[in-house]
Amino acid sequence: MSEIEKSIKAKIEAVGMPLKDWDIQINYGIKTGCNDAFIIDSIKRNEILDNCTTEEERQKTAEIIRPILRGRDVCRYGYEWGDLWLINTHNGIKGKLERIHIEDYPSIKQHIDNYWDKIESRTDQGDTAYNLRNCAYLDEFSKPKIIWIELSDESKFALCDDLVPLNTVFFLTGNHLNHILGLLNSKLIHWYFTTCLGTSSGVGTNRWLKYTIEQLPLVCHTDEDLSQLVAARLSDKTNVSICESKIDSLICKMYGLTQEECAYVIDNY
Repeated sequence: MSEIEKSIKAKIEAVGMPLKDWDIQINYGIKTGCNDAFIIDSIKRNEILDNCTTEEERQKTAEIIRPILRGRDVCRYGYEWGDLWLINTHNGIKGKLERIHIEDYPSIKQHIDNYWDKIESRTDQGDTAYNLRNCAYLDEFSKPKIIWIELSDESKFALCDDLVPLNTVFFLTGNHLNHILGLLNSKLIHWYFTTCLGTSSGVGTNRWLKYTIEQLPLVCHTDEDLSQLVAARLSDKTNVSICESKIDSLICKMYGLTQEECAYVIDNY
């Protein structure tokens, strides 16, 4: 490590607080044990809803069919939904939420029964083969969150509201999401991750794992400058490079980097 890199590293670690010490949670997305049965496209969703015999059944059924996000759908600062849905026959939360009883959803049962041989023998199941496995953080799926995938050659963090991540997607919930998102997507934190923390997949990509992400020293800041810049980046699709350049420059200043150190990071990463 060169002298300038040692200086940058020391400043990041002196100013930042490890993400694990922030008021956040990091989890991975939902596991079905049989995607063929529980993940459907819009055509199948409409078919299931049309097979409901009453308006009450249709409304109840629609409520537990949630849009789902795969790892391949995630990109930097955004995602491209693949028109896929999760049949969320969850197993409930002990003491808080009753599990889904398939008898109350005959149209969904009719669909899932087509895959009975697969779902009946799977290990990832709840109280019945129709239920998804237990998930202690089930209510976190409905919260605003930062999402990312494990394998990527660059920082690819995005903000997501009501979509349910599949198990190939990590997600973070908590406060100050715009602030954290800007830091995670910045050139400076990318430099720190790849130089000081990152683990390689062996095929030229980084592994953005939970335990390494949690170690990132992220700077806390009292003003809203970074959050506002990130909000601008999320809403303005025509000036992406300008927005990201402003974010990178601000973050370097927040960590107290010199002009030479800022240029070293921004020009090389």
